[in-house]
Amino acid sequence: MKLLRFGEKGAERPGLLAADGSIRDLGGVVDDVTGAALAPEMLAKIAALDPASLPVAPAGARIGAPVAGVGKIIAIGLNYADHAEEAGMQVPPEPVVFMKAVSAISGPDDPVELPRGAEKLDWEVELAFVIGTRAKYVPLEAAMDHVAGYMICNDVSERAFQAERAGQWTKGKSHDTFAPLGPWLVTRDEVADPQALGLWLEVNGARMQTGTTATMVYGVAFLVHYLSQFMTLEPGDIVTTGTPPGVGMGMKPPRFLRAGDVMVLGIEGLGQQRQVVVPA
Repeated sequence: MKLLRFGEKGAERPGLLAADGSIRDLGGVVDDVTGAALAPEMLAKIAALDPASLPVAPAGARIGAPVAGVGKIIAIGLNYADHAEEAGMQVPPEPVVFMKAVSAISGPDDPVELPRGAEKLDWEVELAFVIGTRAKYVPLEAAMDHVAGYMICNDVSERAFQAERAGQWTKGKSHDTFAPLGPWLVTRDEVADPQALGLWLEVNGARMQTGTTATMVYGVAFLVHYLSQFMTLEPGDIVTTGTPPGVGMGMKPPRFLRAGDVMVLGIEGLGQQRQVVVPA
């Protein structure tokens, strides 16, 4: 099942992608695609619906981020061994954890802002997962029971803000529009193995990243287990799991985004995104 949200920013409605490619309005079933709607019983209720019985969304409607009311975005750094190598860093002995501000969330095709004073705007295609049931001190063998589904995240980063200014990574990861999500939230039952998905990203039509989640150092199940030892994961929380090699920072010479550049990215079975870079 593919859940989504459509409509103007700030006024999105919950939706379902039908098998025929049409978007069906779930507004009569759930108020929005929030953590409450991702509970197993609610997902089962939605799955039992006949999409043909639901209203069709307006043609050409904007697609927003698939999840609303997100409490936190937890990001994992250096989670692909080959990306750690291109960044000149060691594979970490435990997951590198940082946060992205929820105000950074945007739709999959919304513009990405070039922040004022930015010098090193970079791209990162990532597999993200969304929590469906509260997770605290979760054993590894039960970890996947807490995952509602998966989506694409472009972990947009300003490398100078991230690494060359005092402090932690968060300020280089949290500008408005730095977390394009979607287009869909694909429920867990439709993804046979989250550690076997191809992912890619292009800038201005040139392929920059080509990878597979098979090379992640710490997989989805381990991350749920690990993170739940340090903080409670609530329904609707998002974890974005790191990026394969091919980011601008790792090129020789480095290549960074400028206003007018176009990013297109995708993950197998999860759709694709397209963003134009615009001045903030």
